[in-house]
Amino acid sequence: MGVLMSRRQTVEQVQKVSLAVSAFKDGLRERPAAKRPAEGAASRRGTLEEHAVQELRDEEEAPGGSRTPSAAWARLRDGRGVEPEDLDRPGCFSPPALVRPVRPPREEEERLEISLEQREQVTNDEMCEVCEVWTADSLLPCRVCTKVYHDGCLQRMGLLSPAEASEAIEAAHSAVGWSCYHCDNLNSLLTEEEMGSLSDAFQQSNIAPKSSLSLEDFLRYKGLGGQPSSKEEKERQSLQFGALDPRQKGHITWMDFLSHESLLLLQRTRTQEGLLHLLTGKERERAREAFLALNQQGDGLISQDQSRHSQHAWFRKRHPGTASSSASASQAEPVSEGNSQKQEDKKLPGEEPGEASRTVTWPAFLRESTVYILAARPNSAAIHLKPSM
Repeated sequence: MGVLMSRRQTVEQVQKVSLAVSAFKDGLRERPAAKRPAEGAASRRGTLEEHAVQELRDEEEAPGGSRTPSAAWARLRDGRGVEPEDLDRPGCFSPPALVRPVRPPREEEERLEISLEQREQVTNDEMCEVCEVWTADSLLPCRVCTKVYHDGCLQRMGLLSPAEASEAIEAAHSAVGWSCYHCDNLNSLLTEEEMGSLSDAFQQSNIAPKSSLSLEDFLRYKGLGGQPSSKEEKERQSLQFGALDPRQKGHITWMDFLSHESLLLLQRTRTQEGLLHLLTGKERERAREAFLALNQQGDGLISQDQSRHSQHAWFRKRHPGTASSSASASQAEPVSEGNSQKQEDKKLPGEEPGEASRTVTWPAFLRESTVYILAARPNSAAIHLKPSM
């Protein structure tokens, strides 16, 4: 296994372990070998120092006290603690209960300002969020938050099937990225009150949870099935259904439908400034990169067409035919100057003769893009909020 540590961190960690080992050895020499600390090992957490030192202490206290290097010494030498599969902590592998957020006061929502010039240095955690073990090259970093996970820990929690493990690992270490189980669930952004409102709407429309929806079910829920409605509105909702069904199976999954409706509810109940509070440091930094890549003149302005296309660029999906299609993820990648600007110009709608393109500032760009940045979080291949051009 590799180790995700800098040289300075490695030196500090080795020094810390050496001090701990010396302290335990000194204490063992001063007490009879028969006296063992009561329940010392049972109360210790699965961190590098505690597990390795505990094994060393047990070895010292064993009859005949062998002084030969043990597995604990080997792990200390290699800079590794107890492996996740060696942990005996069944309680930590129970998925945590969802705690819904509390909406901040409206006056606080209006105060948030995000600077274009002030870049954010966001670093991933070093230990697995589940087992708290400090290793290794198998950690899966979330592209939305700073948490990292072992694929084995996610499997033991029932949040990742063995068949999906290799695909999740590939996605996590690709340019597309991978969202952890919490960031992947857009419904977790809703407060208790907002979720209650959404549940009432499902019940009134006879939408059964955990069921897939056909186009007829989707239009009926939108109030368009069998009812007089504009042709444009039906076409718009049909296009959104197609975006939620990228493989054209004729139905959308419950989780994709729930994420889509959660986003629409957030748009209705939150201001644009309020939605900004939901962005993470990684998402804000990628938004800066996208804006700066488009702001070629350096004047802090981009065109409206560029802003609209950037909203589409948040949804970089893997091709459904690839081997990793089930683990495909959307990625908010900055629009690079070198590899995609010429292609983008071909895709953008042309301006009408004599029509002046509206310029967009950084604050306006971020406010208008926030809901699409959030919609790009799920690992699903579906586009949960299709931008309009």
